[in-house]
Amino acid sequence: MELRHLVSFLAIAEELHFGRAAARLHLAQPSLSQHLQRLERSVGAALVARNSHEVRLTPAGETFRELAQDIVARAERAGQAARAAAAGRAGTVRVGYNFPAGQRILPATLSALHSRHPAIDVTMFEMRTGPQLAALADGRLDVAMVYGKPAATNLTSRLLLRVPLVAVVGREHSWAGLDRVPFGELAGEPCVLFNRAQSSAMYDTIFSAARTSGIQLTVAEEVDDPGATAILAAVKPVVGFASALRGGLTDVRSPGARTTTVPLVDPVPILELHAVWPTEHGPLVNAFLECLPPGALE
Repeated sequence: MELRHLVSFLAIAEELHFGRAAARLHLAQPSLSQHLQRLERSVGAALVARNSHEVRLTPAGETFRELAQDIVARAERAGQAARAAAAGRAGTVRVGYNFPAGQRILPATLSALHSRHPAIDVTMFEMRTGPQLAALADGRLDVAMVYGKPAATNLTSRLLLRVPLVAVVGREHSWAGLDRVPFGELAGEPCVLFNRAQSSAMYDTIFSAARTSGIQLTVAEEVDDPGATAILAAVKPVVGFASALRGGLTDVRSPGARTTTVPLVDPVPILELHAVWPTEHGPLVNAFLECLPPGALE
């Protein structure tokens, strides 16, 4: 049983006309008839019945058609996969990401990648900025999605998203329920910050806003993850910080909520989310990058 004979049979089954099927396959009609005859001999059953008035599938042909379609489709996918592998468009891309990237960037990117390059898989790792850059440097990641633009000359980046920072406070804090708070009001307030090694861009953005406001921050605690910030803000009279996307999941009015978020203004501290990858990279990374959003989102 040859693949070309299956293709000829399927053309006949779809057209129900030997002339149109032959023209569609760019074959002479006698060659098409020979393909069918050889296929029927191989199968051991008549698949097509025809007379001077009509062409139709036999019951055996109707049964055979569905399986033949599956065989031809699998053969086409196999060819596509082989060509993708030869072109470097098959394999796995290892991608690091943070919360905003997971919410706003990755879903559409992965959907586009699957549509354009189904032979490429993505392994994802949620990490903070510092660990992502370390993993990128030692080859454990192919692409990172981090806050801030790295200065390393062997890395290339693209701005993806601008995310405001908000204050995180307990439900008993005097700021809870306010629509906004000027950044300068942080003067004298004990603050919880992420350790700079975990997220240098967030750390530096907060201190830059403090300098713009002409105040000095009082750092009461340094933590390594957002959960610790929420816990401390819930039990102590401190102010933490989170991206507006993560902070938007917290609402003091929700049953059981122990923290809430308050927008900061004058100035609004803004974090920039970048995709970062090695300047020297292969076609798998290119394929992933081509599926990223074209420009910065607000």
